[in-house]
Amino acid sequence: MPFIVSLHQNLQKMSKQVRVRFAPSPTGPLHIGGVRTALFNYLFAKKHGGVFYLRVEDTDQNRFVPGAEQYIMEALEWLGIAPSETVGKNEKFGPYRQSERKDLYKQYADDLINSGWAYYAFDSSEDLDQLRKNAEEEGKVFIYNHSVREKLDNSLTNSAEKTAERIANGEDFVIRFKTPVDEILELKDIIRGDIKFDTNLLDDKVLFKSDGMPTYHLANIVDDHLMETSHVIRGEEWLPSMPLHVLLYRAFNWEAPEFAHLPLILKPIGNGKLSKRDGDKMGFPVFPLEWKTEEGISSGYREKGFFPEAVVNFLALLGWNDGTDKELFSLEELAQVFDLNRVHKAGAKFDPEKNKWFNHQYLIKQNDDDLAKAFAPIVYEKGVDVDYTTLVKIVASIKERANFVSDFWELSDFFFVAPTAYDEKASKNWKEETPGLMQQLIVVLKDIEDFTSVNIETIVKEWMTQNEIGMGKVMQPFRLSLVGALKGPHLFDIVELIGKDETIARIEKAITSI
Repeated sequence: MPFIVSLHQNLQKMSKQVRVRFAPSPTGPLHIGGVRTALFNYLFAKKHGGVFYLRVEDTDQNRFVPGAEQYIMEALEWLGIAPSETVGKNEKFGPYRQSERKDLYKQYADDLINSGWAYYAFDSSEDLDQLRKNAEEEGKVFIYNHSVREKLDNSLTNSAEKTAERIANGEDFVIRFKTPVDEILELKDIIRGDIKFDTNLLDDKVLFKSDGMPTYHLANIVDDHLMETSHVIRGEEWLPSMPLHVLLYRAFNWEAPEFAHLPLILKPIGNGKLSKRDGDKMGFPVFPLEWKTEEGISSGYREKGFFPEAVVNFLALLGWNDGTDKELFSLEELAQVFDLNRVHKAGAKFDPEKNKWFNHQYLIKQNDDDLAKAFAPIVYEKGVDVDYTTLVKIVASIKERANFVSDFWELSDFFFVAPTAYDEKASKNWKEETPGLMQQLIVVLKDIEDFTSVNIETIVKEWMTQNEIGMGKVMQPFRLSLVGALKGPHLFDIVELIGKDETIARIEKAITSI
């Protein structure tokens, strides 16, 4: 009968300072799932008056990508969730790069060897491949654990002298964790509740390699302990590693942090983790910033015109809510209400349209002047010279219809350039009497001195009422003349902004063209 081991939440932990970390590997651009993990750590720290720090886990030098670390830092800065401690910044427990801490890990690996919690293993890759193949042929799965470790090439089957000799001779080895036998680990996850693991089903994970580098598991535990991490908030892909990590804390006789494993961000259609391919296929970014390689450019939220606040707001609600219908939160508001107990267990589907909706909400909140400054380069690139005050007014009139500043030109090009063609469907409303009515309208417009939207509208509508002319007979052809289609903001706002001369010129052109 297996022995039951319980590990329950220590009530004293919250009395300690909350210290949480985001620990990415610099192997490429930061995925949006990683951004959300960083965000939830940041919010949790802020909520509890704690510290959010970033540690660079670069022990796997084979996968190291130049520029990735700088990219991660820049992305978090742009999003407004920069860590308060990281490489080169308030390094209270530095260094914050694992590659610069490698001597440290050897000491702890040796401690585990000496206490009997780990052992040296000399099995070659070829040997292990053969064992896996043999097990496959028998319809089994090879697991390097208690069931085979006493029969394989390691310090459990070699004498201490022989082991020392082989290491001294420079023979390749790894240090494996010696997983306890016949235990049921009853662990607690803040999000998932109570979880049980049978130690007999766990493998003896590699902790350290003869090249002097630790694996993720050892480095992670040692650093979390030394950096006084109180809570480990990470993606659910790390859930299978939780029993090993808890056992490592036990082996070192250290107090384990509390764990919370976040749900996956899923594809928009169907199940499965959101990938770069999904973004490429459906035209939305999965990285916070643009990422350039020899193969090409992967789009980023920043370069696509998303506001960082919108990205943060959208991500916060992927797998979490505050228990209300509220959707729009500032970063400060999120920090006030964030609660790990309200994070969902199930994965959250990524919705590209909802993503845009959030950006729209933040766009319409922006100052018109700031939006005009962002739009100006696009206008000038088109070769259009426009008065800045006018540009601000144009932006104010169209922003309600836009998701991004990049949408502005399509929504407003008629302000700057007269139509060269007219919507075919709308042109069907151009009747036999329309040219005559448009000529009368020109006369009315010519006599207006105070050429402002409200005044123009009042006078034009009075003329139509007095002459018993139906609204549709004038307003649709009027808009078609100015815009080329039945679209755009309030008609008389357009008239004011393009001015009397241009308005009349466009009506005259339409009379001769349609």
